[in-house]
Amino acid sequence: MIWDPNFPTKKVRSSWPKSRTPKGLPYYMTVCSRNNSSQNGSLARDPDEKPEQETSNFSVSGTSGGSRAGLFRTPISGGVQSATSAHRLPHPALAVRNLMEQARFAHLCTTMSRMHHRREGYPFGSLVDFATDSMGHPIFSLSPLAIHTRNLLTDPRCTLVVQIPGWSGLSNARVTIFGDIFPLSDDEQEWGHKQYTAKHQQWASQQWGNFYYYRMQNISDIYFIGGFGTVAWVDVKDYESIRPDKIAVDGGERNLKELNAIFSKPLRKVLSLDGEIDDAALISIDSKGTDIRVRQGAQFNVQRISFEEDHEVETVDEAKAALQKIINRCYRSKTHKRS
Repeated sequence: MIWDPNFPTKKVRSSWPKSRTPKGLPYYMTVCSRNNSSQNGSLARDPDEKPEQETSNFSVSGTSGGSRAGLFRTPISGGVQSATSAHRLPHPALAVRNLMEQARFAHLCTTMSRMHHRREGYPFGSLVDFATDSMGHPIFSLSPLAIHTRNLLTDPRCTLVVQIPGWSGLSNARVTIFGDIFPLSDDEQEWGHKQYTAKHQQWASQQWGNFYYYRMQNISDIYFIGGFGTVAWVDVKDYESIRPDKIAVDGGERNLKELNAIFSKPLRKVLSLDGEIDDAALISIDSKGTDIRVRQGAQFNVQRISFEEDHEVETVDEAKAALQKIINRCYRSKTHKRS
């Protein structure tokens, strides 16, 4: 049964003192980062188990003379909420909704059915594209010939692993959604097509042939690793009821492409104030800030720049203004220090 209301009818501990930020960066440009060479070591636990404190504090550390910055993570006390507050991160439920809106592909993990003989019972992972409805439930366009489709018809239990686009490091923000996927009825197929093509517009004018639409009808658990110390089991009701940030929904991929065309080089220069950066690219954006993939030689990491506390962006134009404001202030601060 579909509950969609729109459904038709039916630390590293930083070496910097607390009183100052990294060299060359004013307080509003202080960034937290997660490194490709490190992985959060927290183990998954039962959602009913009392959680331990799971948080890391991140800051840029490095030395002068253009040497590579050491960017690692170390647990500190405070829990998920303090990391969310300290770095102006979205609430975990909202972060997952934003991630589900911005990502186009995911890894679907099903269980091999009896028809696969000796492989029966083994997990089977496959790459699929997906969309979401107004409650954040994933919708898929699946071929009846695909192995994962046959597996789902035998056992609908599965997990969906979604990562932030444009970044494949181990410290990437990612979510694992546990649930049951069922085919939509014949009467629901047109609705599924509309939901799906709202995200994958290249299929909007095409018939779906022998592909059939499926929906994760029941979501039982959500496990989120957001980077920057955010590791949490997300309440399913919170996830279903919260609305994603407008800027993440309205042309998310197109917005990032437009912002990168304007700000990639300026951000690289700003982030190079404390050590040479070879490349910088925005890979996600929400109402409170943006995540930037940074390359230093062969090393990649993700850094977050927060917008001003009293300013939340909703449109790409507001994001442009917010980023330009930060860049201008950083340049003014650098000029002032030189004088």
